[in-house]
Amino acid sequence: MNAQLNFAIGDKVVYPNHGVGVIEQISSRTIGPNVHKFYLLKIKASSLKVEVPFNNVGMVGLRPVVKNGEVMKIITFLVDGKCDNHTDWKFRFKENSDKMRTGSLLEVAIVLKSLLLLAKDKPLSFREKKMLDRARYLLVTELAMSKNVEEVEIEDMLNKALSKSKLKFPEVTADA
Repeated sequence: MNAQLNFAIGDKVVYPNHGVGVIEQISSRTIGPNVHKFYLLKIKASSLKVEVPFNNVGMVGLRPVVKNGEVMKIITFLVDGKCDNHTDWKFRFKENSDKMRTGSLLEVAIVLKSLLLLAKDKPLSFREKKMLDRARYLLVTELAMSKNVEEVEIEDMLNKALSKSKLKFPEVTADA
């Protein structure tokens, strides 16, 4: 387990697979003989409020929003990073699901790019389309929050990076 991360009210954080949020409150509660501290965060997209006990921060993967150096690594990867796609879709889906769960934005970018490459050769399955949408959403929202710009600006930036690999950033698909 990594060192205890300390967040303050107003910090922008990422809750893996839920997206970006802001720490709104820090509270404590007595449970039995122990006092437990909690972060209350509001997830940007859904306005969902999530309480995370301090001692679970590492386990759930709560982390700060990416910094500029990490943003550049992601852009560089989208421009010329290599992706391997497993031919067995079940194996590929599990591998991609595991990457999405790591909470690493670079891993999310790897999933996005590998699914875009796959989509050039054949139509994606329903579940892979959903995963592509999710990867796109997680990338755009976190990068927009990190750089403090509108999501449209991030979409343009990612599209430029992907076009260098002859790929196109996915359009948002409406839920069927």
